[in-house]
Amino acid sequence: MSILNTSETFKRLRNRYRLVVMNDDTYQELVTFKLDRLSVYIVMSATFLILVSLTVALIVFTPMKYYIPGYGSRNSETAFKLLKIRTDSLEQAVHYKDQYLDGIKKVLNGNSPSSLDTIVIKIPKTDVSND
Repeated sequence: MSILNTSETFKRLRNRYRLVVMNDDTYQELVTFKLDRLSVYIVMSATFLILVSLTVALIVFTPMKYYIPGYGSRNSETAFKLLKIRTDSLEQAVHYKDQYLDGIKKVLNGNSPSSLDTIVIKIPKTDVSND
């Protein structure tokens, strides 16, 4: 494994390069830049940081933040909680009504459970005679 020599690394960062923009038809030099790796890294890093900070500022200081999931105003959160409570109570009421209607359907069809009463009533038999 090669050991990274810091002095050589800094020398490579400080090596100068030339960037030339030329006209392809006439070979005329339009622009010439003298660059080194360190300045290119610094410019790219600064550009990245500026773009990130502008994006964050755009989201934080404009109404775009309401499009982020989980972020909303206090009023909308309270309204959402009230709506959830109402929905739950309506679902429970519909469930109870369904149970009631199922019970009525069973009784009307004759499918009711046979042991509804827990007390057995003994009715004496009487002779019914036609006089």
